[in-house]
Parts: sequence; C-alpha cells; structure tokens
Amino acid sequence: MKKLILLLSIISISSCIPVQVAPRFKNQDYKIMKAKKFQKKMPRETAFIFKDPKQADEFYQYINKKYRLNDRDVGINVPFQLEGERLYLSYYEAERTDKSVNLPLVAIDAKRQRNGNNRLFEGNYTNRTGHWYIIITINDEMLKNCLIDKHPLKEKTIQYLRDLKQEYLTTTNYEALLFTKKS
Repeated sequence: MKKLILLLSIISISSCIPVQVAPRFKNQDYKIMKAKKFQKKMPRETAFIFKDPKQADEFYQYINKKYRLNDRDVGINVPFQLEGERLYLSYYEAERTDKSVNLPLVAIDAKRQRNGNNRLFEGNYTNRTGHWYIIITINDEMLKNCLIDKHPLKEKTIQYLRDLKQEYLTTTNYEALLFTKKS
C-alpha cells in the first residue's frame, strides 16, 4: 500500500495537469455544430469547423483568390453557385488553446522560497499552445443556414465544404486557383 501511495505521489508531482484542452474532432477532421458553442464570441449559426494548420491570413488569401474577390468583402457573404442556387459563404477564424500547469516547477520554487532563495522557474509554471480553427457558415438567398438538418441542400453543402477544406489544405500556390474552374 505504501508503494502505491508513493507511486501515485511521484506521478502527480512530476506531471503537467491540463487546465484547458483545445477541441479534438473524433472520427473526422471537421465538425458541424453551433459556432457559439465552439466559441462564445461567434454567431448562433450552425457552422462547419475545422483545424487550420497553416499560417495566419492563409485562408483569407485562399478565399480571395478562389472567388476572385480582389480584397473586397473577403469572408463576408461571398457568393457562389451550388446545384444552380446562389449561396453565401462567411468565415471566421478562432483560436483555442491547450493549457497545462507544471506542478514540479511550482513545487521546486515553493521549496526554494521557503528556504529563503529566489525562484528559478517563475513565469514557467504553465504551458500554452494555441490552435487555430476556421468556422464557415453558408446561407441561401433567403438567409437560411444550409447546414441545418431540414435544409434541402445540407448534404451537398457539407460535401462542398469538405472539398473546399481539402483544396485549401493541399494548395500552396493560391495564384494557381485562378486557372481552375470557378465554382
């Protein structure tokens, strides 16, 4: 019993305890959910959300080139055609973080301070890693969200967004999009 308590004490003291965890999408590389549930500052619309591994401003450049927007209204009601209907794409970027507390560093500094020494690890008690996500909403001409369950274009819209995401993640030269068929 003493060995078990000692083992548990060592594990708890020598580990980092997660305080915040960024979302991980199980079984898929995207998620369809209310944007407000994903991040409080987002609208209350159903959205297509995926993790963005690229640098800042890359999705802006991609949308700007793909839809030939010339830096005008990029990300806000970008019109496109799907199944003969005019739809509007809007997107947002959001950061979610992983944050953990390093207990061993806190314990070492507490012990040093009790002995009258200066802290060594002050400012290094927590680790933070940011993850960026793209949140896309699609509305039809009647301003109805195309990702809700009862919309007739829901499945086609999801497939379009999956293809858009895949094209974005695999494209490195956005100028090449000018030579492809506009959708």
